[in-house]
Amino acid sequence: MKAKYKHTNIIAHDWRALARFYEEVFGCVCVVPVRQLSGSWLEKGTGVPAAKLSGVHLRLPGHGSNGPTLEIFQYEQNEDREQPTLANREGLGHIAFEVEDINYAVSEVLRCGGKKIGDLVTHDMKGVGTLSFVYMADPEGNIIELQAWKYNTLHCVK
Repeated sequence: MKAKYKHTNIIAHDWRALARFYEEVFGCVCVVPVRQLSGSWLEKGTGVPAAKLSGVHLRLPGHGSNGPTLEIFQYEQNEDREQPTLANREGLGHIAFEVEDINYAVSEVLRCGGKKIGDLVTHDMKGVGTLSFVYMADPEGNIIELQAWKYNTLHCVK
C-alpha cells in the first residue's frame, strides 16, 4: 500500500479560538473554505448520530502549500474529555513542532493561553545531536512538544 500523510484532527471546544492559537504561535495558515458539514454521509462516516461540525484546516509550517494540515473541528454536540492532560493517556499523544528558539516558543505558548506540562530538558542523542524539548498544552489541553535540535555533522551511525 502506498500512503501519504494528510492531516491530524483535533476536536475543539472552541474551534475558532484554538485555530487562532495555532496561527499565532506556530504560523499555521488557514486553508479556505471554513467547513460547515452535516448530513447522512457525515453521520455514517463518523458514526456520530446527527453529526454537524464546523472548523478549519490549518496548513502546518515548513512543508509548503501542499503540506499536511491540522484539522480543527467542533461538533455541534461534543463529548467531554474524561482524561486529564497527561502525556501517557491513550489516544493521540501530542503534536510536535521543531523551533529555532525553544525558550521564545515556550513564552509564546504561555502568552497565548497554553500551559507548561513538563520541564525543558536537553539530552545528547548519540549519533544524532543534542535535543532540547518540553511538553506544553494548548488552551484546550492538547499536548504539544516543542523541540530544538543541534545536529551532529554526521547523522548516520555505521
